[in-house]
Amino acid sequence: HPSPSLSPSPSVSIPLPLLLSPSSLPLSLSFSSSTGIDILLLDDFNLVINNVRHLVRPPRRDLLAQEEAERLNDVKSLVQQLYTTLRIEEHQLSKEKELVVRLEDLNSQLRPLEKVREELSRKAERRTTWVLWGGVAYMATQFGILARLTWWEYSWDIMEPVTYFITYATAMAIYSYYVLTRQEYIYPDARDRQYLLFFHKGVKRQRFDVHKYNQLKDSIAEVAPKLALSQAHLPAFSVDSMITRLHS
Repeated sequence: HPSPSLSPSPSVSIPLPLLLSPSSLPLSLSFSSSTGIDILLLDDFNLVINNVRHLVRPPRRDLLAQEEAERLNDVKSLVQQLYTTLRIEEHQLSKEKELVVRLEDLNSQLRPLEKVREELSRKAERRTTWVLWGGVAYMATQFGILARLTWWEYSWDIMEPVTYFITYATAMAIYSYYVLTRQEYIYPDARDRQYLLFFHKGVKRQRFDVHKYNQLKDSIAEVAPKLALSQAHLPAFSVDSMITRLHS
């Protein structure tokens, strides 16, 4: 649309070749988008073609009444809402398809790493179980040896100092665990720590890419909620009611 000036008769310059016939007009013209044609036609203006000024006098028209203007604005708003309603499903499906493709790609990259991690986890779990049962076997063996020495080989008077030093050595071992790990010796925590030690040893041995695995898990945790939100039902828009209001 041409941009009128503030003068009563604005001048609009359009670079055109010599106008010989209607068929000689170009197919497209460049106008300013800041001014609507309805505003331009409210007053007289000058149209310059090939340096020839033409005075354009559009027919006079009365301004719309306030009620008609408000009704026109309502119609524009309804048309915009109707367009948005018809386009929103297409946009949602496009976005959902993009998220599904992204999630499938992440899962395809994660799947082989997940198999390796599960195998390392099983091995670490098995070795941790062996250590726990080894502790039980050591305690049972110690009990049997002390019982044999107390009741068969020697007497309690001789074995009492031995058991005292064994108990004191056990207390020293527990305190050494705290000094090394800065954690209290609690059986579940000690078991989890031993499991992690075996697991990370297996990771180094297998050259498992922990950084890439964590990145894929974080990306999936970010994409999955977005996909779930996209698949959720949006509030339904009443297209029929909008069309009825446009006709009314």
